[in-house]
Amino acid sequence: MLYVRFPLSLRNVEDLLHERGIEVSHETVRYWWNRFGPIFASEIRRKRVQQLRAYSKSKWHVDEVFVKVNGKRHYLWRAVDHEGEVLEAVVTKRRNKLAALKFLKKLMKRHGTAETVITDRFASYRAALAEWRELGVA
Repeated sequence: MLYVRFPLSLRNVEDLLHERGIEVSHETVRYWWNRFGPIFASEIRRKRVQQLRAYSKSKWHVDEVFVKVNGKRHYLWRAVDHEGEVLEAVVTKRRNKLAALKFLKKLMKRHGTAETVITDRFASYRAALAEWRELGVA
């Protein structure tokens, strides 16, 4: 759990456990991380999302960037929370209201609603958020 929770190397975890009287090698820590790490990480993520939903003072920054996939232009829609963690990322072929609405629906379904959504003033966000509010969801 130390390796998951804190930015430590395998050898640092080995040293910390040694100080507590537990003799393990860094290879054992790596094996435990490969086996149990995803479980620990998903549990931490689940608790964090529950806290964000309960405490709705969050602020999201959403934007889109151009990316090339197989030589064709696509759009990467991203949402980052007030702590700098990427909440959601979606790649679409179009950059319109429908794509923005799809992205926002996916984002809010997974992470609840935010108190403030900061955009790059792209018109599709305004239209998608207005439609979202018309539906009475946000």
